[in-house]
Amino acid sequence: MRFRDCLLVETIDLITPIVDDPYTFGAIAAANSVSDVYAMGGTPLSALAVLGFSSCDFGPPVIKELLKGCVDKLTEAGACLVGGHSIEDKEFKFGLSVTGVVAKEHILRVAGASPGDILVLTKPLGTGIITSAAKKGKVTGNPLKTAISSMTRLNSAASRAAVLSGSRSATDVTGFGLLGHGLNIARSSKVDLIVHYDKVPVMDGVGKLAEAGAVPKGAQRNLDFCRKDVIFPEGFPLGAQLVMSDPQTSGGLLIAVPAAGIKKFERAAKKENVPYRIIGEVIKGKGKIIVE
Repeated sequence: MRFRDCLLVETIDLITPIVDDPYTFGAIAAANSVSDVYAMGGTPLSALAVLGFSSCDFGPPVIKELLKGCVDKLTEAGACLVGGHSIEDKEFKFGLSVTGVVAKEHILRVAGASPGDILVLTKPLGTGIITSAAKKGKVTGNPLKTAISSMTRLNSAASRAAVLSGSRSATDVTGFGLLGHGLNIARSSKVDLIVHYDKVPVMDGVGKLAEAGAVPKGAQRNLDFCRKDVIFPEGFPLGAQLVMSDPQTSGGLLIAVPAAGIKKFERAAKKENVPYRIIGEVIKGKGKIIVE
């Protein structure tokens, strides 16, 4: 990639701990931070760490493991940690400011979706609900392991598949949930999105947790914010609405793939073992999501 043919991508993201193990939290935070670069079709190059913690509560061993997890995940992404900054803070938080590059002709934008595009989601929903339930002791074992495995998985291969398919629009699904980030594409692109709920991948047990009300407060806030621009079927369960609003950490990519490029996407995804599901399509509209 020649310098004059590429653009810089700059992003920053911080999160609070969602798992107890500092190494794992560092890896999740790194995967979450570089995801914005992948969502634009880019490649991360370097990162600066941003850390807030109480020095009275957390000593060097914890910070060392945190940074080790972060560096290992950045190395997997082909990026380097080049420095950072820490502050005294009552609430522990960690993240990265990431610099990447993207080829001009391959850039993915939230405003690039067109009628006829096929909607693809590359990770199952449920990390917010599972980790929230885990903090309350309602979830242990396999569900939490599944969530951690998903959160530590980079979106690099999914991004490459999107670019190869000729896609012009994508977003990572993170704090605003599938509905919030989907609406960002719909509004920016001036289209409507049809989402088939039975096609949306959801982690095992998440539906039952949502039905029981074991959801983070952010899920309800997301739903309240999105509700006026989302059309649900009559009688659509509140639990399912909350699953679609669940704030994700290091979630997958929501990609608008041109119909002519879906076979290329599927071949690329299969080659690199990218988990994905076709969940809907893009139609003419004015910035709504229609759930079927």
